[in-house]
Order: sequence, then structure tokens, then C-alpha cells
Amino acid sequence: MTPPSSERSPPGSQSRAPAGVRVVYGVYVWIVFTALAMSAVAGMVLPGLERRRRIARGAARALLRIAGMPLTVKWGERIPAGQCVIVANHSSYLDGLVMMAALPPRFGFVIKREMSRVPLANLLLRRIGSHFVERFNRHRGATDARRLIRSVAEGRSLVFFPEGTFAPQPGLLKFHTGAFAIAARANCPVVPVVVRGTRSALPPKNPFPQPSAIEIEFLEPIVATCEAMDDATLELRDRARTAILSGLDEPDLAAA
Repeated sequence: MTPPSSERSPPGSQSRAPAGVRVVYGVYVWIVFTALAMSAVAGMVLPGLERRRRIARGAARALLRIAGMPLTVKWGERIPAGQCVIVANHSSYLDGLVMMAALPPRFGFVIKREMSRVPLANLLLRRIGSHFVERFNRHRGATDARRLIRSVAEGRSLVFFPEGTFAPQPGLLKFHTGAFAIAARANCPVVPVVVRGTRSALPPKNPFPQPSAIEIEFLEPIVATCEAMDDATLELRDRARTAILSGLDEPDLAAA
């Protein structure tokens, strides 16, 4: 999927083309993205959740290749064969697509409910088994949390971005506890993941994607040692955040 490491650019490296060329290139990438998204949506009528996830994964990989965003996956063998909860830092709208390209099709994504109001995204995300969660309405958020708990209780593995959003400046925001409470309740490991390069590929306040090397590194799975549910939740959150912050080489925005 990617060239040998000696030939790759470091994560986040970009071409220094003139501004006009970058805009044209960004528009080209959005056209390709739309075409691939429409193709993927057409495949969403097929039966079988895993089959639909494979189609979405193939479209994500194709987009990254065509867009000049070589993806390197490090330590993918650290993903447990059984149930787990994956948590990653969040710095760009590309993060979910990149994680989809990197992960096997047994994972469902937990996504902010605002995305359900985007028609094409709503259809695609629902058909690949994503879970929308409410961030601002407490009652609806509690309902969503119970639904996630039922999903994990049935043995499913989930992907979270526990910051819930991303900041315009580099750095790691505080982590919400939802992903870790669910992992503690299911008594399954948490796998921290460091995503590098997506901020350069699609900056938060820039609508035009740019060629940029992207890297995903899976860290060692974490298992809670505390027995009490609340203590286990906080332990998993703090250990996962410390691990991601150590590998990210960006500021701790929660400490600012």
C-alpha cells in the first residue's frame, strides 16, 4: 500500500506548490472524493455489514492513494483478535476516513450526531454500522450511551475519538470518559492510536486538501487494573491519553 519507509516522506510533510496550484489540486481531490463516495453509497444496498464495510474501506484507501496521501500503518498486529475499544487523537475531518482505511471491517465508528444531518454521509455511515452520539442534549446523549453499551455487550468492537472535536491549533484536548466507561463495562482492552499527518492533509480551517504523508501507529493495548467501574474508567482514560500524548509530539491543550 505504501512505498518502502526509506522512500516515504515524514507524516505531515506537504508539497510547497504555489497557492493557485494547491487550490486546483484541492478541488480535484474533492471531485474524486465525491465520485468515490457515490460509488461506495451505491454498494451500500448490498446485504452484509462486513461486505459494506469492505467496500467503504476500499474507497477510503483508493482516495488516499489518488490524493497523494500515502498511508503508513505501524504495529497493526497490536489490534487484539477479540473485542476491543480503539481510541485515537482527532485533528482533521480526514481522521475517520484514514482509520477506516487502516482497520479491519469488524469495527464500528462512534460519530457526533451532527454528521447524521449530512445526507450522503448519513446514509453511508449508517449502512456501515456507525453509531451517532449526541454531545449537547443530556437526555438524548444518555440514550445513545445505553445503545452503545448494548452494542459492546453483544461483542462488537468500536472506534472513538474521545476528544469529541478538534482544535484549530495542534495539540491534544481533554478526553471524555464515554469510550473508557464502555470498555470498563465490557471488560475489554483499550487500544490507543496516534494519527499523524491528517492536520496537514486537511487543516481544520482550510477547505482544500493537500498531498501529505499520513501515519497511524497502534500502541500497546491497555487493560484496567482497578476493579471499581468508575476507577477503571478513569484509569483507562488517563493511561490512554498519556500514551497518545507521548507519541503525538504535540502540546497538551488540556493543561493550558
